[in-house]
Amino acid sequence: MKSISIYLPKDEIPRQWYNLGSELAMQPPVDASGKPIGPEALAKIFPMNLIEQEMCPDPWIDIPEPILDIISRWRPSPLRRAVFLEEYLKTPARIYYKDESVSPAGSHKPNSAVAQAWYNKQFGIENIVTETGAGQWGAALSFACKLIGLNCKVYMVRISFDQKPFRKVMMQLWGGTCVASPSTETEVGRRILAQDPNTPGSLGIAIGEAIEAAVTDQSGKTRYSLGSVLNHVMLHQTVIGLEAKKQLKMAGEKLPDVVIGCAGGGSNFAGLAFPFTLDKIHGANIEIIPVEPEACPTITRGPFAYDYGDVGRQTPLIPMYTLGHAFIPRPIHAGGLRYHGMAPMVSQAVQQGLFNPRALRQTECYEAAMLWANTEGPICAPETSHAIAAVIQEAVKAREEQREKVILFNYSGHGLLDLAGYEKFMAGELSDYALPEEDLRASLEPIMSYPKPKQYGT
Repeated sequence: MKSISIYLPKDEIPRQWYNLGSELAMQPPVDASGKPIGPEALAKIFPMNLIEQEMCPDPWIDIPEPILDIISRWRPSPLRRAVFLEEYLKTPARIYYKDESVSPAGSHKPNSAVAQAWYNKQFGIENIVTETGAGQWGAALSFACKLIGLNCKVYMVRISFDQKPFRKVMMQLWGGTCVASPSTETEVGRRILAQDPNTPGSLGIAIGEAIEAAVTDQSGKTRYSLGSVLNHVMLHQTVIGLEAKKQLKMAGEKLPDVVIGCAGGGSNFAGLAFPFTLDKIHGANIEIIPVEPEACPTITRGPFAYDYGDVGRQTPLIPMYTLGHAFIPRPIHAGGLRYHGMAPMVSQAVQQGLFNPRALRQTECYEAAMLWANTEGPICAPETSHAIAAVIQEAVKAREEQREKVILFNYSGHGLLDLAGYEKFMAGELSDYALPEEDLRASLEPIMSYPKPKQYGT
C-alpha cells in the first residue's frame, strides 16, 4: 500500500506546551507613551490566569489534565506522507503533513479554544466574546464553550459571513451567536459603517468590536478571547509540532529540511514550527517558511513596528510586523489570513532571521489546492492552500537540484465549507491582487508617530 499515515499512541500526547518566547529577544507591549504595560492593563480583557500565561518566561508549561481529556478526542492527530503528490511532481523530496483537519471543527483552532475556554471557566467567567475571519476560530470556540459550559458570541468578518454561511451554522449548532462585522451593536462597528456602509470588514474591525463588547459588559463575567497572534495562543498550538517530532522519528526521519505553514495571525504556523525552531536555534539546518497572501503581505512588506491589534485601538501597542491597524485587505477567500498584523513571537523570530516568509498569489494557491485534491484527494481550506503552494515550490526545487529532502507542512484545515471559492476559481472568476505601494504607505501613516521597537541586531 502506498498510503502512509503515522499515528501516535494516546499516551504519547504532549503533556506540556512549548514557549518559544523563552528563547527570543521578546519586547513587551507598551502604552501610547512607550511605557511597558503590566498585567493589570489587560485584566478587563482576559482572565488573569491567561494573562500570566501570556507573560510567562518559562520554556515549558504543563497542560492541565481536563484540557488533555478534551483534546484527546482527536489528538494526537495523524502525520501523513503525500506520496501521490510526490509521484506527480517526480520529486525526490519526501513530503509529510500534520493533519489538523481531523478535529471536530475541522481545523487546528480547537487546540487553543479548549484551553482558553477552560481557563476562563476556572476564573469564574461565564461569557466569552471573540472575532473570526473565515469562521474556523468562531466554530472552534463555540464548540469549546459548549463542552465547558460558557456562552459564546462571535463577530465574523462580513465578507466571510457572506461567503461561508455554513460556518455560521456550525457556531449556532454548538450554541454560539454569530454577528456580521462591522455591526451596529458597537461604537467601533457603527463608526466603520458610517465611513463605508459596504465595507467587507476585517479582522482588525471584528477584534475591535469583540473587545468593546467584552470590556463594556457590566456583569464582570465576560472576557474576550483571541484565536491567534497572542503568546498564549501560540503556546497552546505547539502540541502540533511536538507530536510531529515524535511521528517523524517513527517514520525513520530525523529532522525536516523544510517546515512550512500558512500565516495570518500565526497560530497554525507557530504550532508546527516553534518546536522545530528550538532545534534551529541550537544548530539544526532547517528552513522555516511562513506563507501569506500577496494581497495581505504583513511580514513580507510591512515594517516591524509597534501597532494596535484592532481598529478601535483598545489593545496595547504590540511589537509586530504590521500593515497598519486600519488596513482593510481585499476580500480574498482565505479569510483567516486577512489580518493586518503578525504574532509578536513570529515577528521576533523573523527579525532574528529564523524564518523566511513568502507571499503568494491567490490563483497560484487555488491551483495548488486543485492539484492537491486531484492527487492526494482531500479538499483543503483556502488558507491551507498557501502552505501547499509553497510545498510544491520546494518539491520542484528539490527535483531541479536532484536533492533528497524532507518537507513538513501543516494541513491546518479542510475546505468542505469553502466550496464557493473553488466554484469561482473553476469558473475563472477569481483574480490576483498585489497591494499597491501607495496604499501601503497610506495605511502605515497613522502609526509613524508611535513608539518604535528595537530592531534586532541594532
